[in-house]
Amino acid sequence: MKFFRKYDKNLGSSQRHNHHHSNLISSDLVANIEEIQSIFCETPDLVVRNFVIKQSNRQAALVYLSGITDSQMINNHVLKPLLFESGKDNCETDLRVSLGQIKETNKWQQIESAILNGECVLFVDKRTEAFIYYTSSFPKRSIEDSPIESSINGSHVGFTETGGDNVALIRKQIYNRELKIKEMTVGERGKSKLAILYLADVANHEVLKEIEERIQKVDVDSIINAGVLAEYIEDNPYSPFPQLLLTERPDFAASEILQGRIAIVVDRSPNVIIGPATFDSFFKTIDDYSSRWMVASFIRLMRYFGFLIAIFLPSIYIAIIFFHFEVIPLKLLLSIGESRERVPFPPYIEAFIMEITLEMLREAGVRLPAKIGQTVGIVGGIVIGQAAVEAGIVSNVMVIVVALTAIASFIIPNYEMGSAIRMVRFPMMILASLFGFVGLAIGLMILLAHFIALESLGMPYGSPIAPLRFPDWNDIFIRLPQWSIKKRPLSTNAVQLKKANSNRPKGDEQ
Repeated sequence: MKFFRKYDKNLGSSQRHNHHHSNLISSDLVANIEEIQSIFCETPDLVVRNFVIKQSNRQAALVYLSGITDSQMINNHVLKPLLFESGKDNCETDLRVSLGQIKETNKWQQIESAILNGECVLFVDKRTEAFIYYTSSFPKRSIEDSPIESSINGSHVGFTETGGDNVALIRKQIYNRELKIKEMTVGERGKSKLAILYLADVANHEVLKEIEERIQKVDVDSIINAGVLAEYIEDNPYSPFPQLLLTERPDFAASEILQGRIAIVVDRSPNVIIGPATFDSFFKTIDDYSSRWMVASFIRLMRYFGFLIAIFLPSIYIAIIFFHFEVIPLKLLLSIGESRERVPFPPYIEAFIMEITLEMLREAGVRLPAKIGQTVGIVGGIVIGQAAVEAGIVSNVMVIVVALTAIASFIIPNYEMGSAIRMVRFPMMILASLFGFVGLAIGLMILLAHFIALESLGMPYGSPIAPLRFPDWNDIFIRLPQWSIKKRPLSTNAVQLKKANSNRPKGDEQ
C-alpha cells in the first residue's frame, strides 16, 4: 500500500506540473524553485545555485542541468558578472551578462524546454520574468573523416552528431546569401531539431513546401537519427529502393544543394538527408568530379555493370543449369557437370545456401569490431567456401558465382542502395528457379515498371531516363568534361523545368 500511495503522490506532482505548463511563473523566488524541483524530480544532475545579485542586492537562483551545459561559460559570463560587478541600473539585470543570446520569458513551458536543451535559467526575487542564457554544451565528438563514405581526392571531413556543426560545415562549402535555412522541431517527448537548407533562387519551392508538410505530419515521440525521418517522409515506404539520399560528407551535401536539391540536417545524427533523389544519384560520388573524366566514366560504368551482376548473376546461373543448359558450350558444360557430380541439391537450393551464408558473414563483419570483422569476413568466406566444396554441398562454379556477386555489390557507393540490391537478388532467384529466362524477363520488367512509377518527393525517380531529358545525359552513365555538364539537372532546377514544361506540346506528360 505504501508503494501505491507514493505512486499517487508522484502522479499528483505530474498533474500539477502539467497544470503549470499553461501558467506563468510567480514573483516569489522560493515558489519558483519549488516548482522547478517538482518538475525535475529524481533528476540528480539538476543544479540550483542560490546567490545575491550585487548590482540590485536581490536574491536570485541559477538553474541548469550539469551534464549538458558549459560550466566554464556559466562561471565566467553569468555568475561572475552578477556576483562581483556593480551597475547603476537595478532592474535590467541581464545587461551585466556578456553572452550573445539572452531571452526573457514568464512561461513554465519555455523554461522547462530551455533547461532540457542545456541552457541555464536565472530566477530573480520579485520579478515575474526569468532570464534564459544560451550555455548549452552537449557531449560531442570531434570532426573527422566519414568511416562509411571514404574519399580519395575529396576532403576528409565528415558530419558529426551536432546539428549546428553540420550546418556550419555546409556553410563553409557554400558562401552565398541565397543559402537559406528553415528550422523545425519534431517529436513529442525528445524534441529533435531539424534544419532545412536550400538555395532560394535555385531550389524548387513546391518540393520545399512538400517537405515541410510531410515533416509537420510526423507524429512520433522522438527522431533518433536521419534514417528514421527519411522513412517517415519518403513517397513509397514499401519499395526496397531508397528514395532519399543519406550522406556523411559535407562536400557531397553542398554539391547536391548547388544542383537545386534540398538538405535536411537532423540534430543528433551524423547523416544528412538529401532530396529529391533520382536513381542515378546513388551511383555518383564526389570523387567522380575530382578525377579525369575518362577514368570517372569508366568507374561509373563499372558500377552500373556491377548493379546488373549483383541482381541477376545467381539467377542467370540457376536458369541456365536448371532450364537452358543447351546454351552452354560442351566443354564448359562437362566441367560444370563434373563439379556438380557430388552435389545433392538442385541449383536454386545450392544458390540459396551460399547467398544466405554470405549475407550472414557480411552482417557479422559489420557488427563486430573493425579488426575482428575483417578477419571474419575474409577468413570465414574462404574457409566455409572451401569446406562446402570438399563436403560436396556446393560446386566450385557456385562459389565463383557467389564471390563475383559479392564483389559486384561492394562496388555500389551508396550503402542503402547496396542493401536493396542484396534483397532484390532473392526474388530474382525464385523467378529463375520457376520459369528460367522467362522468369528473369518478368522480373526485369517489374523492376523497370517500378522505377518508372517511383517518385522522390513528388519528382520522377527515373529522371532523366524516364521521363527522357537528353540534356542531362552527359552526367549519368558516363561523366563528360566539367565544362560540358550543366550546373544543375533539369529535374531539380525549378526555373528550367518550368520553361521546359511551358514549351512542351499539350498532351505530353512530363
